Amino acid sequence: MARTVADFGLTCGTLPTGTHNAITDVPGVRVGHCTLRDGDINTGVTAVLPHGGNLFRKKVTAASHVINGFGKTIGLMQVQELGTIETPVLLTNTLSVGICATALIRDAIRQNPDIGRTTGTVNPVVGECNDGPLNDIQALAISEEHALAALADAREGAVEQGNVGAGTGMSCFGFKGGIGSASRKIALGGGHHLGVLVLSNFGRPGDLVLPDGRRPDPRRHAEPERGSIMIVLATDVPLE
Repeated sequence: MARTVADFGLTCGTLPTGTHNAITDVPGVRVGHCTLRDGDINTGVTAVLPHGGNLFRKKVTAASHVINGFGKTIGLMQVQELGTIETPVLLTNTLSVGICATALIRDAIRQNPDIGRTTGTVNPVVGECNDGPLNDIQALAISEEHALAALADAREGAVEQGNVGAGTGMSCFGFKGGIGSASRKIALGGGHHLGVLVLSNFGRPGDLVLPDGRRPDPRRHAEPERGSIMIVLATDVPLE
């Protein structure tokens, strides 16, 4: 298990964390990984499941927001238009979005043979960051089997973080990036949670500021920011 800022006595904000300080503190949410490390191959897939049931049959309320940039995601337009998601969310490297979407479609058809025949089609949701600097991204190493392995690995409880799953080839602020997760308790009508899972692949060396104000590396660099980040939020706060 990767160490987090909390292990060093650093916290963000004043709200208490959930039991695992992870997105899985939201009831029903599951996270799984498939990690590939073999020579120049350093990549993977991370799966976030809103619940353990049939998502095509029991869709969940959802929304998306793009701050800036031009990510190669799949499925966000339907999320914006219809306000629901109907598959797990997969995160991977930029050139593996398509294969992960195909895996989600096959998995949904396996569970729901009526898809595309007597019902509508299915909208897979896949996000990405470019792990090219640390991974031979041209190798197209991710397969449908790897995406399905991440789905099969999804579980409640503590979330494996850091150099794992989709985060295997990521960099952040000049350091090793990867998968991070946290949660906060919200005292609203009896107690709820807000959880987050992040795929971090951004930031110039010297730009990182810790919660206590320190900068691990005070040097500044003139190169423009070219990184990216995917953030998945989950909550059990009533939204309807």
